[in-house]
Amino acid sequence: MASQFPRRALLKTAGSATAVLAAVALSLSGCSTGPAASDADSTASASAQFPVTIEHAFGETVIEKQPTRVATVSWVNDDVALALGVVPVGMPKVEWGGNEQGSTPWKDAALEDLGASIGTDKAPAMYSEADGINFTEIAKTTPDVILAAYSGLTEEDYKKLSEIAPVVAYPELAYGTPWQDSTALIGKALGKEDEAGKLIADTESVIKEKVAEYPQIEGKTYIYGNLEPASADGVNVYTANDNRPRFLSGIGMKLAPVVEELSKGSSEFYLPWSAEKANELDSDIFVTWVPDAATTDTITADPLLGQIPAIKNGALVADSNNTLTLSISAASPLSLPWSLDEFLPQLGAAADKVK
Repeated sequence: MASQFPRRALLKTAGSATAVLAAVALSLSGCSTGPAASDADSTASASAQFPVTIEHAFGETVIEKQPTRVATVSWVNDDVALALGVVPVGMPKVEWGGNEQGSTPWKDAALEDLGASIGTDKAPAMYSEADGINFTEIAKTTPDVILAAYSGLTEEDYKKLSEIAPVVAYPELAYGTPWQDSTALIGKALGKEDEAGKLIADTESVIKEKVAEYPQIEGKTYIYGNLEPASADGVNVYTANDNRPRFLSGIGMKLAPVVEELSKGSSEFYLPWSAEKANELDSDIFVTWVPDAATTDTITADPLLGQIPAIKNGALVADSNNTLTLSISAASPLSLPWSLDEFLPQLGAAADKVK
């Protein structure tokens, strides 16, 4: 198991959900994959916005007219499209943290709301990215835009995809696009800038309301890392470039100074740390993921990892729910509201143990 999991490993390879998503979706009920008669004016207005130019890490992409066939790569991009009422013609299977359908609870809820549940005629084509970008299957969907605002595209990937359709690539860093920026970029590409702005505001409002139930979280320092006591890799910490720390900082916590310092000048989303210096990873709370509950006990009993201050104090959040880990790692306007009711209590319990 790679120590950068799930992000690196993914490169190689429900009633409550519906209720939470409905709160965000209510304001977007006017969005759809095709114009209804009552939406004629808004559709015409969206079309008038084109052509649009999207600037990104590989230059710029011009989208001549409002897309009607949308394909996506990586994670997040399909979530955003669905949250904006657009069903992709093609999207990747979720091969880590997903369900038997290669999807997630939040995706399933959104697809059902849009009348495109997996297994129905209107469902997106789903392709594997276990071996990287699936150029062949993407081309089969004949898209008129490919969304990769949050992704790890190489320049070669970008050029090959651009031969299929215009590509919305990430603005600066691979896997470094905040969910708000991904949403804004995709909204612009789809002619739904206003809807995207409202989606961002509504999602942030849902998060703020839920976080207010756990005031003990406010101001606590944290490190989000990966701990593997049985691996030579030992310890990795996620930098300020990653969406996991961004989420925690966004709800009022503070990235530990040791990681702030590591992040300076780095374009990486994680950095290795010697297990021999684990005791120097000082923070109030340490957050990680584990494959099972037994691994948590192994970590706390480890002679090196057990010396991490937060772990010594009992303030370890070790999540063994892969779907929950994915919802924070590949943060989106659909995944974050879904994650709150399970993740925030864990953070709150750890904050209660801070001395």
